[in-house]
Amino acid sequence: MKHPVHPESVSTIIAESIAVKQQLLQDCAVAIHRCGVVLSQAALDGLPILLCGNGGSAADSQHLAAELVVRLRGNVERRAIAAMALTVDSSILTAGGNDYGFERVFARQVEAFGREGAVLIAITTSGTSPNVVAAVEEAHRRGMRTIGLLGGSGGVLAKVCHDAVVVPSTVTARIQESHILIGHIWCEMIEEAVIAAERG
Repeated sequence: MKHPVHPESVSTIIAESIAVKQQLLQDCAVAIHRCGVVLSQAALDGLPILLCGNGGSAADSQHLAAELVVRLRGNVERRAIAAMALTVDSSILTAGGNDYGFERVFARQVEAFGREGAVLIAITTSGTSPNVVAAVEEAHRRGMRTIGLLGGSGGVLAKVCHDAVVVPSTVTARIQESHILIGHIWCEMIEEAVIAAERG
């Protein structure tokens, strides 16, 4: 059977992903580093890092939380870092959705687990997801720092979050590929800060 997607199309997709990352390097390296410093300080202070998002961004939230609680690099030993994806507890999500509406499923958990100085990473390719916006608003009421991991124009969250990285693309798949790269950079920065502190 002849497949409708040609090898040249695969090459085009890979080239597009590389081009977005090259633009990310040019436009966003300083913002990525700045956010990584904020996250590292939270980890050093023993404050939790909360993450939320929908769909693929929910998966990224879980992925990054796992890298922090367990470890990013197999050859690196360090203490566990307090991180929690607000996307994983089906009982909380369904109870919250039923009782307060889907828009509040993350905000309710921020109310429960957030505290002053902790950080919320709000992941959304559009920057406009209502439940992520509500979580950021609740985080501000709790005195938390907020970091947007966004795409496109950055949406409302580019203006609402304390800091943000806006991937320079409007294609969801390309944005998500960059989001996990940025998340891994942050995890490595956090690990290095924690290891340096442990060594004194």
